[in-house]
Amino acid sequence: MARVWLFGDNIDTDQILPGRYAPYMTSEAELGKYPFVEARPEFAAEVHPGDVIVAGGNFGCGSSREHAPVAIQGCGVSCVIAETFARIFFRNAINIGLPILECPGAAQAAQSGQRMEVDLASGTIHNLDSGQEFRATPYPPFMLEIIDAGGLVEYTRGKLDAEGAA
Repeated sequence: MARVWLFGDNIDTDQILPGRYAPYMTSEAELGKYPFVEARPEFAAEVHPGDVIVAGGNFGCGSSREHAPVAIQGCGVSCVIAETFARIFFRNAINIGLPILECPGAAQAAQSGQRMEVDLASGTIHNLDSGQEFRATPYPPFMLEIIDAGGLVEYTRGKLDAEGAA
């Protein structure tokens, strides 16, 4: 069960993590102290591990820095659900193992503080407070493997280790 943090449309990477924080911090834990520091200063201190971000369209637009999804993951967010994602953010999120789902209905119906359950394998999003259930397009198996491994680097490392062990 996850608590919803609701955001609007066109949340860009500078709103997620202002650019001035990116060059000096490289660890996920350090970046996790600053997501939405200007737009929602309370976010990093109040988010709980497993919470979800639910947003409108074009989430993650702006720069191609992967610091933004790393910061979201670093503060404990388990999944981002949005109407649509900027393509570069989508790819960066998958590359680091941050689950994201496009589901316009869930994004439009959600309210901050509601509770949700998300099943990535089936694409099912269940709003526990409203009783509504939504279906996002489920990930293909290889993308689930990347997410489960913790991102593309860990996925590749595991594949290479398995080949070397054979």
